[in-house]
Formats: sequence, C-alpha cells, structure tokens
Amino acid sequence: MTTNSATLAPELAVSEWFNTLKPLTLREHIGRPVLLHTFQLLCPGCVSASLPQVQRIEHVFAGTDLQVIGLHTVFEHHAAMTPVTLKAFLHEYRIRHPGGVDLADGKSDIPVTMRRFALRGTPSSVLIGRDGSIFHTSFGVEEDMALGARVAMALAAPLRTPTATDASADDGPACSEDHCAIPPTRAA
Repeated sequence: MTTNSATLAPELAVSEWFNTLKPLTLREHIGRPVLLHTFQLLCPGCVSASLPQVQRIEHVFAGTDLQVIGLHTVFEHHAAMTPVTLKAFLHEYRIRHPGGVDLADGKSDIPVTMRRFALRGTPSSVLIGRDGSIFHTSFGVEEDMALGARVAMALAAPLRTPTATDASADDGPACSEDHCAIPPTRAA
C-alpha cells in the first residue's frame, strides 16, 4: 500500500467499455473524485473481497459525486478472460458501475493502464482526487474503514496542483488469499 502526493494520474487505455454509453476518460472527471479499481474475474481476492467492497463503497457514498470505475486488467490466463466472459461476469455479480478492459498492446503480458499506473497486481485501487491527481494507491484489499476514510477525505479535499512524478512498484508474491501479483519476470 502506497500513498502518492500530488501525482497526476495517467490516462486510461481501454479496449472495450461496459455499463456506460460512451468511453470514459479520467480528464473528463476532473472536479470529482474517482475510485479506479482493478480486478480479474479469475482472481479469488477480487471476487470474494474486492468487488463486494467496491459495491459497499458505492452504497455508502451513493449521495456524493464519487465516480467508481472498474478496470479488468488481465495479465494471466488471457484466453479464459475474454470480453464476452467479462460481460457475463459483470451481469452475474450485479456490477453496475462503468468498467473497461485494460488495453493489451502486444508489447507485454501486462496491459497498458496497469503499466502506466505501475500496479503490482489485482486487486488494486487508485483513488484520484478532484484535480486529477493520485490521492492513494493500494494493492490488495484494504480494511473497509480505511478505504471509506480515504474516500471521504478525497471527497472533502480541495483542489491542489498536481506534479508529474514517477510511481514505483515493489516485487511481490504471485497469489495469496486476497490478491494476485504480477510475477517479477513478467513485470519488466
């Protein structure tokens, strides 16, 4: 779990969108906080903990201007996790917020947005402030109270001027009970 102060969020690279009539950009959401959560439909921690947590966050903060965006970031089992499978998954798990498929550009097994944000695996979340800067980044599932407090802080925070700095990522284990990490050999 890392906190980045005033780092401008890179733009999303999405090949297909669900639960929205048009493609979304982070730039169009400047002025409102965004909770970007990444997941894989075959990631046990995503299915059992992260996605239900995001749904609780949506419920608790329904009366605010928080925008939740899901990003299906596939870095393994590519053939099994297709957009058709994802569409059925989103329907079955009643995920209603906008979600996209992180763009696979063929240069790496790691999708483009995941690389841009230097995410370590799934689930990950990036809380983006009203000014488009990264407010907080986490890998794995945070406690509900901690995430809720961070969202409340982002909702209450005034605009600030972001600066461009590089994010760093640590190597981590492949999979545990609550998350799946990018294997170190594939992250390069």
